[in-house]
Amino acid sequence: MTVKDIAKLLDAEILCCEDSTDKELHTACGSDMMSDVLAFVKDQSVLLTGLCNPQVIRTAEMMDMVCIVFVRGKLPDENMIKLAVERNIPLLSTKHRMFTACGLLYSNGLHGGAMN
Repeated sequence: MTVKDIAKLLDAEILCCEDSTDKELHTACGSDMMSDVLAFVKDQSVLLTGLCNPQVIRTAEMMDMVCIVFVRGKLPDENMIKLAVERNIPLLSTKHRMFTACGLLYSNGLHGGAMN
């Protein structure tokens, strides 16, 4: 699955880094707590979150994530988009709730990775 595939499945808007949406993805996680992402999540490609602050971008970068999907229609501000562009991390926004978005991705072949 690619970032473009995720955008299509979730009826999501691609907010930046559209030139990096052909990357292949195999795993995902959903969390609003970045401390949990840092502590428990390994080998994830996509982060789904309702948290909308710069820490999300920094966490995704530290964890080598390929893409961030903001759920519930959340939209990052201009500074967050700039930070994501600098780190070449595509940002998407979907109106789906976290549970629904994760379920749609899981049922279409994207799975969770290993935990610590």
